[in-house]
This record gives sequence, structure tokens and C-alpha cells, in this order.
Amino acid sequence: MTIDTPPSVLQWYRHLDKGYPFRIVALDERAGTIEVQHFDGDLEELDLEDWHEMDIEPIEPPEDWTGPMDGIERDDLGYTETEMSSEDWSAPLREEGSSEE
Repeated sequence: MTIDTPPSVLQWYRHLDKGYPFRIVALDERAGTIEVQHFDGDLEELDLEDWHEMDIEPIEPPEDWTGPMDGIERDDLGYTETEMSSEDWSAPLREEGSSEE
């Protein structure tokens, strides 16, 4: 199966034969090239002709889409790793200035 949709910058795709996710990070229509970044961070430049011969499909971003990114901290994503249980909500609050920390 070959893809007949035009490449879209920042869209994630998956190789149908290998299963590897990647996304398009740049598109130069004048030069006829596409720059893709694989989930492991490797960059690759493809010709538009090669693009249309690839067996790929568009996918949703991976759950942890930060794989290929350098220098992104979890706090930068707008969520934290902490979760609260029902016991946490019913626990008494500590007094300000208490020695428990």
C-alpha cells in the first residue's frame, strides 16, 4: 500500500511493515524534500517521490510523544506524575510551620 496523502508537518505516521512511529518536522516543497524525525530522535531526509512509495499510515501522537525530544521535563508538559487517592483528600492538613516535612 502506498500513501497518496500529502505530508503534513508535525503529523505522526507509522511504518506499516516495521511499526516504527515518526513525524514530519519540515517540508521543503521547492527542494522536494521532507525531514522526518523517528521516535528514537534520528532525523532523516526523504524525497517526495520516496514519500509516496512508503507503506505508512497517519497515527495519533504516541502516549509519550517526548521520545525524540531533548531537554523536555515532565513539568513542562502541564501535568505531573503525582496522583491523589481518596485517603489523601480526607487526611488532615498539616499546620503551617509544623516540623513535619
